[in-house]
Amino acid sequence: MITEAQATMARLFGTDGVRGRANTTLTPELALSLASAAARVLAEHDRSHRPVAVVGRDPRASGEMLEAAVVAGLAAAGADVLRVGVLPTPAVAFLVADLGADVGVMISASHNPMPDNGIKLFAAGGHKLPDAVEDEIEQRMADADAHRPTGADVGRVRDIADAERRYVDHLLSVTPHRLDGIKVVVDCANGAASVAAPDLYRRAGAEVVEIHAAPDGLNINEGCGSTHLDQVRAAVLEHGADLGIAHDGDADRCLAVDAAGVEIDGDQIMAVIALAMRDAGELTDDTLVATVMSNLGLHLAMREHGITLRTTAVGDRYVLEELRAGGYALGGEQSGHVVLPAHATTGDGLLTALRLMARMAQTGRSLADLAGVMKRLPQVLVNVVVADKAAVAEAVSVNDAVAAVTAELGDEGRVLLRPSGTEQLVRVMVEASTHEIAETAARRLAGVVSSVH
Repeated sequence: MITEAQATMARLFGTDGVRGRANTTLTPELALSLASAAARVLAEHDRSHRPVAVVGRDPRASGEMLEAAVVAGLAAAGADVLRVGVLPTPAVAFLVADLGADVGVMISASHNPMPDNGIKLFAAGGHKLPDAVEDEIEQRMADADAHRPTGADVGRVRDIADAERRYVDHLLSVTPHRLDGIKVVVDCANGAASVAAPDLYRRAGAEVVEIHAAPDGLNINEGCGSTHLDQVRAAVLEHGADLGIAHDGDADRCLAVDAAGVEIDGDQIMAVIALAMRDAGELTDDTLVATVMSNLGLHLAMREHGITLRTTAVGDRYVLEELRAGGYALGGEQSGHVVLPAHATTGDGLLTALRLMARMAQTGRSLADLAGVMKRLPQVLVNVVVADKAAVAEAVSVNDAVAAVTAELGDEGRVLLRPSGTEQLVRVMVEASTHEIAETAARRLAGVVSSVH
């Protein structure tokens, strides 16, 4: 019989695991059931050994409760559990591969506020799960007759004391240049990177000023981190730093500010890293992978430097799929999720920051100078409430309007219409050479979209 919590689960298993209000929609009962089902599904590919699972979390208070439930669910399914404590999401993914585990579980709601939490799952090798595997896990949660091991077959639990050291050592080993001479402010969002990030950057040679690196279980993402750049901007100016790095709660992404406090977004970070990798012969087929929401300025900059930009649907999982399918070496999102598959199986904000600072140290150029390779075009986004998203997509009037605006903008602009995945909304995005042109075009298209019945 499917419980109410399990029925809720089907609505919450989204593009990045399960997420919800801890102890309301994301309950310990649901976490236990999910972990048990995941262990059964993900360990079935190899029955030659007892399954092993790695479990990590961010420091939010509810993570303690959910960790206990996840560990119980895994052990109840016969999996031995390796607890790695509070670590970034990419560290857990790395450790799944490094420790030869069959399952990885990260308990985090990323940049969401403290009352929320989430459960992210990784398969062997530290890879995110395909939709079909997630669907199978959901189905197994309803299996009341599942085998329950007893006696010596019940999973055992132990802590891995050197988990953070393993992860930091790995990142240091793949950093192409030391960071001596770089002064950086790092905003840890009172999150999972509060210890690992400052330690890593110092060991790489940088002078580090750390802020919001004192998590108490309640202050994660609270007015700080990658969604609130004012704090890191002010600290960079106060300390005369060369740059600031802002992580989110689970540190799978980062944004930056230059020495003047100007934001450097994920598109600009990718542009800098792409050129560095191309120069080092590391950029496979001179190709970068990004989503359709990346700024047109990134397209123009990459084209100017002979780099192909391949686009995917919005979501880091689609970037990952394209990277793996084409064997490409770099991809990411405007939000600061950047993936370097040779060194990480998922977005890694610490690895990204290392690469960015290494380019600065290697070239002796400022971040503003390096990021200047790309000019961000003004971007206007209008959300239009509609009665029928499918009707909008098929409307001749909308298609004609999009074609007309696209022709008017030429090479200096771009139009993108995206239906919301969860609401009756169509998102109208326009980029142009000036904000005024983009605003006018977006409002014009929004009017056409809203007139469709």
